[in-house]
Amino acid sequence: MTGSAAPSPDFRHLSRFLEMMSAERGAAKNSIAAYRRDLELWLAFLKPRGRGALDATTQDVRDFQADAEAHGLARATSARRLSAIKQFHGFLHSEGKAKENPAAIVEGPRAGLRLPKILNDGDMAALLGTAKEQAAKAEGHARFKAMRLYALLMILAASGLRVSELITLPYRALSSSDEFLLIKGKGGRERMVPLSGEARAAASAYMKVLRETEEGEPKFLFPSRGAQGCLTRQHFALELKTLAAAAGVDTDKVSPHVLRHVFASGLLAAGADLRAVQQMLGHADISTTQIYTHVQAQRLVDAVQAHHPLAKKRKG
Repeated sequence: MTGSAAPSPDFRHLSRFLEMMSAERGAAKNSIAAYRRDLELWLAFLKPRGRGALDATTQDVRDFQADAEAHGLARATSARRLSAIKQFHGFLHSEGKAKENPAAIVEGPRAGLRLPKILNDGDMAALLGTAKEQAAKAEGHARFKAMRLYALLMILAASGLRVSELITLPYRALSSSDEFLLIKGKGGRERMVPLSGEARAAASAYMKVLRETEEGEPKFLFPSRGAQGCLTRQHFALELKTLAAAAGVDTDKVSPHVLRHVFASGLLAAGADLRAVQQMLGHADISTTQIYTHVQAQRLVDAVQAHHPLAKKRKG
């Protein structure tokens, strides 16, 4: 009776790399999954060439990039794959498994600047106003759902949390009079996020109704009887789209992540310090936060083009 085949050396190297990224660098599960997919494609590309992770060449990396470009792969995806390859081979080199990093000198495509979607003040006011009105008028179970949605919306608009952070808020996160939320974000990093009195009031009203529907104290602030135990991001996004339609706001412009953008852009427009915004958003790198300065700059350009007399085209 034969046993199962032993894992290949490349598989073992990849597994050790992923373990390191998780244990030492605190990479999130989604990031680990992305690294695995990208590197499995890279190793599969090397196999017909008769090479593996330890003897890959710089030309292999360049050919891999060229093949991706020929198949119309987005520049951002191609750049992400190259980053994964560089980190993987950098790990093998640092561990003494490989003599060099074949991807170290390979330059990736520069991804074009993609500005985040932002709702205008009128859209945001319409969403909040409609959610508040629905929470006040609804009855029975519909009232619970409407108050939950209003609380979700208010907390998100006032704090800029990632949707994953919002839906997994512990029940006790808002049980004290503390003006701050303690958030455990990506990579296990903790941060303090202030929450406005209006958002706390919406959450408190929702929690009062929640206590009437739950027998004991729930684990999550937004519990669910599903497998996760909390409201799913998909369900929240669907409710938000329904709210947008009721508020007369373009549903294609609305998502939980867009509301995070609104929070960041609004703070910077009001003169908030970029470092403070970085801390509240939980960005590891300030360059990620700086994208919002481009949003503000673009708004100024649009305002000049639309309203300055010298920018208007003459008729005739």
